[in-house]
Amino acid sequence: MSPPSAWLQRFAPNAPGRALDLACGSGRNLLWLAAAGWQVTGVDRDSAATAPLRSHAEIIDADIENVAWPLAGREFELVVVCNYLWRPLFDDIRAAVKPGGWLIWETFADGQQSIGRPSRPEFLLQRGELLRVCAAWHIVAFEDLFEAGVNPRYVQRVAARRPPL
Repeated sequence: MSPPSAWLQRFAPNAPGRALDLACGSGRNLLWLAAAGWQVTGVDRDSAATAPLRSHAEIIDADIENVAWPLAGREFELVVVCNYLWRPLFDDIRAAVKPGGWLIWETFADGQQSIGRPSRPEFLLQRGELLRVCAAWHIVAFEDLFEAGVNPRYVQRVAARRPPL
């Protein structure tokens, strides 16, 4: 299994609470959060990948691109989104962050299509797009860059806090 996101490890709050790992896959971030004391809810459409996670977290098997948002009315101190983008969910994702809570999001950005997958524009963030998604929030950190190395990629990341009420 891949290690948890370094961006998540850097910006996750120290005081555990309720966390949502959206499109959690096989749980690299979910397991790290659970080990750190968070009460984690993981959402993914791949029930085979999430099956081993059920003893560590609440798991919701849902194809969130094709069904109603399964978390309506629920709020979390931390919402994590890694390597996932579905623009119609922007409002639902923001609404899932409790006032005063954190959104930590990183995924592929425009340029990725020149080196590999994903390559379809609907799965690649445009320049500054996560800044626009969090425009009314406190942006703690933001990156929009090309990472060279073993697994080169174009990536965009934000760590943002929703304003308290």
